[in-house]
Amino acid sequence: MFSTFVPDEQAMLDLGASFSTQLKGGDIVYLVGDLGAGKTTLVKGIIQGLGYSGNVTSPTYTLVESYEHADFNVYHFDLYRLESPEELEFLGIRDMGGEQSVILVEWPDKGQGVLPAADHLIEISYQDEGRTVNISGTDLAQGVLVE
Repeated sequence: MFSTFVPDEQAMLDLGASFSTQLKGGDIVYLVGDLGAGKTTLVKGIIQGLGYSGNVTSPTYTLVESYEHADFNVYHFDLYRLESPEELEFLGIRDMGGEQSVILVEWPDKGQGVLPAADHLIEISYQDEGRTVNISGTDLAQGVLVE
């Protein structure tokens, strides 16, 4: 597990960009944390780190946004307003998986039973004026991320 203190928004974006180097097609990332903890900011850093230069928005009301990458598509889910895990079936989540995509999921507990298992888990918690970010997953044991 990798753990770090993130003092501000720019540091969260930078952490996301650094983490993006870990991702490969087929990866699923769960992001867990309280409302306003910085999950969407981290996702924005991840997507920008993958080379996307357009606007990255929160899919709070649309539930999913997609972004093209040279090697795979990135799907960003925000399940905060999901009423039932079965709604993910209607969104076509099963068609979005596989080696041709990376799936980033905020509020994964709301999709329990339908979401595929995560390759990486990112937990964000408040600490004073900043955040503590814990990242665990199969590739992170190599300690590629540095503080």
